[in-house]
Amino acid sequence: MAPAAIPTLRVEREFLADAPMMLACDEVGRGALAGPVTIGLVLIDSGVRRMPAGLRDSKLLSEPRREAMAPRAATWVRASAVGEATAAEIDELGIMACLGLAGARAFAELSAANELIADVPLLLDGNHDWLSASIERRARVVTRVKADRDCASVAAASVIAKVHRDRFMRRMHDERPLYAWDENKGYSSRAHFAAIAEHGPSELHRTTWLHEQTQPAPTLFDLSVG
Repeated sequence: MAPAAIPTLRVEREFLADAPMMLACDEVGRGALAGPVTIGLVLIDSGVRRMPAGLRDSKLLSEPRREAMAPRAATWVRASAVGEATAAEIDELGIMACLGLAGARAFAELSAANELIADVPLLLDGNHDWLSASIERRARVVTRVKADRDCASVAAASVIAKVHRDRFMRRMHDERPLYAWDENKGYSSRAHFAAIAEHGPSELHRTTWLHEQTQPAPTLFDLSVG
């Protein structure tokens, strides 16, 4: 198996050659059956230093490594924020609208605590800009496929968001230990579907999604890392 790609600051340095600061963004929880969709947003500037050793896209780190990395990632960047949209909002508005809603909440939190330049560049993982309209184009969003794998700032955003969401799902498991959320974090698994069949959905489940999926698709990897 090939070693995991190591993110760098190459892309960020290109942005920071023309701007004194930039933002980076990633989402987690898009494909879950239960729980919120969560957006991580970080701010870095031209004084950014070498990334923490071991920083990777959250999907490439084990849960213990993510937990250890999250505070290091948060102190490495100049500032960070997390925004969420609930399962009920996803049922009402749809997942794409809720990506924008959660992103707007993260942007509002970060911009309230930090003075951002006009037209601040924002590096967004993926190939679709679901954020610009929700933040009223207050940032210049640039999409990049595999940015969470290749760009250190986006990897930091992904780790911060993933650990934040996982901790929430573990707390929810402690309150209602029926669905093994401490293990699956709300993602599809045979045990999760079996628990839903036995106990019915909870208020954290995306009920519109459950109507579309009656059993999990076979998988060779752990869906809870996405």
